[in-house]
Amino acid sequence: MSRWRAALPLLLLVAAGIVLFASGALDRLHPEHLVAHQHEWHAQIAEHPWVSRVAYVGLLTLAMSTGIPGTIVIILAGGFAFGTAEGTLYSSIGLTLGSLILFLASRYAFGSGARCPPVLVARLHQGFERHPVSYTLFVRFVPVAPFGLVTVSLAWLRCPMWLFLGATWLGGTVSLVFESSIGAGLGAALRQSKHVGLGLLLHREVLLPLAAIGALALLPPLIGRLTRHHRAPPGN
Repeated sequence: MSRWRAALPLLLLVAAGIVLFASGALDRLHPEHLVAHQHEWHAQIAEHPWVSRVAYVGLLTLAMSTGIPGTIVIILAGGFAFGTAEGTLYSSIGLTLGSLILFLASRYAFGSGARCPPVLVARLHQGFERHPVSYTLFVRFVPVAPFGLVTVSLAWLRCPMWLFLGATWLGGTVSLVFESSIGAGLGAALRQSKHVGLGLLLHREVLLPLAAIGALALLPPLIGRLTRHHRAPPGN
């Protein structure tokens, strides 16, 4: 019973994520839907500026705390609705709060983490034990795995709270700048073309942040290759 009681907060978050994902609420934030109703969205934001911003932060907090996939559409919608600077700010708040909730629920559920760890945790364990600060910053800056999965893994590894919060805020915000820029760029490109299609990706406002995210995604295999070459004995 004590184990089930400890796992209850995490199970409730998982259940909330399933409900949110199955409800289709995220479908309303897809670029196609935003484009079709962009005048309504901007009118609602202009009419209720603070309510819309609090609602956005709350939605992203809920989504991040459940670890569900598809949170990128919320972040893109934030950039589309509020612009790069405001979108990044509000997304950073929601991402940090949501990740903290998931981290605390996971740490409470896992206890001391003495049980056999999942595969991803086992892969992260060695690097984390050797260099906890630099390694935590690395897995937050570089997309080695889905954000929520890394959060759960850090909770299992008993990452210190200050380190988790600092790395999550800093590393998450760096990615959010590019993702919010894509959302804002989509809005700017649509004001020029008025047509939804692959051609939108060729606009400079969208293409540059997409290229930056692609470069971040290429870092893990590149770093892995360099470290393997560095560890290889001479002559091999």
